[in-house]
Amino acid sequence: MSSANVKNIRVFVVDDHPIVRQGLRMIIEEENNMVVCGESGNANDAIRLISDLEPDIVLVDISLEGTASGIDLVTSLKKRYPSIPALIISMHDDSLYAERSIMAGARGYVMKNQVEDVIVTAINTVLDGELYLKQNTSLKIVSRLLHGSGEEQQTSVGSLTDREFDIFRLLGQGLGTRKIANKLNISVNTVETHRRNIKKKLELTDSDELVMYAIRWGMESSK
Repeated sequence: MSSANVKNIRVFVVDDHPIVRQGLRMIIEEENNMVVCGESGNANDAIRLISDLEPDIVLVDISLEGTASGIDLVTSLKKRYPSIPALIISMHDDSLYAERSIMAGARGYVMKNQVEDVIVTAINTVLDGELYLKQNTSLKIVSRLLHGSGEEQQTSVGSLTDREFDIFRLLGQGLGTRKIANKLNISVNTVETHRRNIKKKLELTDSDELVMYAIRWGMESSK
């Protein structure tokens, strides 16, 4: 059934910034056939509330604070509520994040700086059973899936968990352990544990090598 024929589309919003949730609500509820039926600032509350509210679609911020990231939440939602599609909202203009989101079960990926212009279209596209991605992002993902990157490091980085990938990417941006812990709202010890696991998976010997690898990988992936 086309989403254009669906009345009162129920949207649930997950974002840890109240002002972002408010902005999304204002945009969505300007539509005659859409309503925000609930919202949450973290993954645990979202899972509980979604069970009660039964929305038609869930909008998820990829950078949720706490132990569960937006991608973690999408993975959980896919298992618990397979009939409810999730649409990722992200500040990262990065096809690799989009690819990981889709692989986790998300049905689309929207940049936060484009939300006002495209969120309604994205919701309708997803509810019509299609993926929503920017054209250039879609092309990059398809190319990578069909042909591979040609780089051994892409395969290695692909073995990282979503949280490990978050930390690896932040290391590549020059952030230290404490800043990463503060940004992701996790403990320094947790970051250190993930760093050790990342080094093991990437077969690196020390922290300096890990940081240099992360920086080089970030430069290559952004080309």
